[in-house]
Amino acid sequence: MADNPRWLSAEESRAWRAYLRTRRLLGARLNQQLLRDWGLSEPEYEILVVLSEHPERRMSSLELRCRLLWEKSRLSHQLRRMELRCLISREPNPDDARSAMVSLTAEGLRAIEQAAPSHVANVREHFIDLLSPEELAILTEISERVLDHLAADGELNLPEGD
Repeated sequence: MADNPRWLSAEESRAWRAYLRTRRLLGARLNQQLLRDWGLSEPEYEILVVLSEHPERRMSSLELRCRLLWEKSRLSHQLRRMELRCLISREPNPDDARSAMVSLTAEGLRAIEQAAPSHVANVREHFIDLLSPEELAILTEISERVLDHLAADGELNLPEGD
């Protein structure tokens, strides 16, 4: 901790707080719409997307955790709930006894295929369509710069092994 912190200027504080509020409100709005329209939470939707985009529609729990940037316990609890709803299935990983293989079920595929069109429409309505192509390019550049910085500083505790 710095002895003499560099406090945020009024403009920096405004930008930071706007980002935080936007992140929270946008996430809450999209989550509410997924729950209301499809009975899926945002975390469930995110897992279904990752699995549906994988060529085999299955992957190890470790790979899934790394893609989601989640803690092991969070993923384990979420997968248990999703397995009870028949959205995913789990089986032992033949290559690593410490992790499971997570597969998208037919019910999970049906859920993501039904929810995706309206979810994308909501993302467009509440985010993408509010920005010009130039603003979107700038936002992408800024986001990638921050992501690169976070990945490069070595302090981000990404999951490595179960």
